[in-house]
Amino acid sequence: MKRRQLLATLSLITLSTSVLAGGLTTNTNYHIAFDRMMARGATFEIDAIYSNPAGLAFTEEGFTLSFNYQNPHQDRDITATFPLFTESADKTRKFAGKATAPFVPGLFAAYRKDKFAAGIMVGIVGSGGYVKYDEGLPMFTAPVTALLNSNLAQNPQLAAMGINVLNAGSLYSIDTELKGKQYVYGIQAVGAYQITDNFSAGLGIRYNIYDGFVRGHVVATMTSNKAELVNMQVDCDQKGGGWTPQISLDYRFEKLTLSARYEFNTKIETENETHKLSVGPETAAASMQKTGSASMLAAYADGAKTRQDLPALFSFAVGYEFLPNLRAMAEFHHFDDTHASMPGDRQEKLDRGTIEYLAGIEWDINKVFTVSTGGQRTDYGLTDDFQQNTSFACDSYSLGFGGAVNIGSHLRLNASYFFTVYSDYTRSSDNYMGTGLPCTETFSRTNKVFGVGIDYHF
Repeated sequence: MKRRQLLATLSLITLSTSVLAGGLTTNTNYHIAFDRMMARGATFEIDAIYSNPAGLAFTEEGFTLSFNYQNPHQDRDITATFPLFTESADKTRKFAGKATAPFVPGLFAAYRKDKFAAGIMVGIVGSGGYVKYDEGLPMFTAPVTALLNSNLAQNPQLAAMGINVLNAGSLYSIDTELKGKQYVYGIQAVGAYQITDNFSAGLGIRYNIYDGFVRGHVVATMTSNKAELVNMQVDCDQKGGGWTPQISLDYRFEKLTLSARYEFNTKIETENETHKLSVGPETAAASMQKTGSASMLAAYADGAKTRQDLPALFSFAVGYEFLPNLRAMAEFHHFDDTHASMPGDRQEKLDRGTIEYLAGIEWDINKVFTVSTGGQRTDYGLTDDFQQNTSFACDSYSLGFGGAVNIGSHLRLNASYFFTVYSDYTRSSDNYMGTGLPCTETFSRTNKVFGVGIDYHF
């Protein structure tokens, strides 16, 4: 394996850290009512600002305010089997990642008078969290291990450093860590109008603010004298923004509600503010310059720009009121991921965009207590080439449940819990990261979210 193949992996670092519900890069759960019911596309309550903007025209007259808090936790683990991982007899090592978003708020405000309604929402509309791998990732550890175990004659770069690492598995140690943040904050304004007694339409606009960073290192040293064999460092902030236009329709007929909305593709171009981007020691850096490998780090150069689009979203929902105190909804989502630019044009490696099916039911036990439950199926259209250690996805099923308590005539308390069951994704390579050695990787995830919120109408 050549050093340039190892260093090229740095140019791929883009940690995707979504810990909320929705597509590859887009969140859909902002209000606790979603967490406890999942399907909310035909609602006429305050969360219609996002889920059914045209339906705001049928909400209760007056002002409504809502504050929501969610606390998600996710494990993002990669299990890799590589011939040079000697920690276990089966050559397998687990790289554990923890993704958290300690405080995920959602703020809503709506007003309706006669046939007109307007609303504002503030939330984390894309990605949303921190992820950390205390022991790095296979994409870094495996190539470094292969490099340091390969024959000296095949690695003139190491020979130039005066280091003989033939069969040197016990002669060096590797210290590696990678962490990242990725938030897309959104400020959305919508307006809706009752065209007839049964039909309404809505228009909206959202401004999205991208805020992320990637920080990590891979350092390999000789055990005997602590001499550096490899020292790669990256510390880069990324920021950008973009606009999302929206249109929506809602039709009511007695107990039946039909709704549809469309969010246009959001172009977001981030710009780097790079604090550190280096490869050492000096002999390694000089070798990289000679081979032209330095250009492979250009993606994280200070001032470099990268596309981080949010895809167009089409949603269609059906709601039905079986009884005055019993209602259900079903919903369909399609995220047009293949036409939303991603770093390295990864969108071209998907089979198709994300498809989601959602359903939920809600029951008013009495005038005080309401309970609900719902589920969601998410299918991403993944391929082996799309998956990366730093950004991978797994198809999933989610289940949510919870309830609401009416505290007087103006105040409602919502509480919810939902969890996601993911399908592991496994891929194999006969020449992993250019090492000439085989590797099998299994990507797995877990997810759980607890939330509470308050709605106030006046």
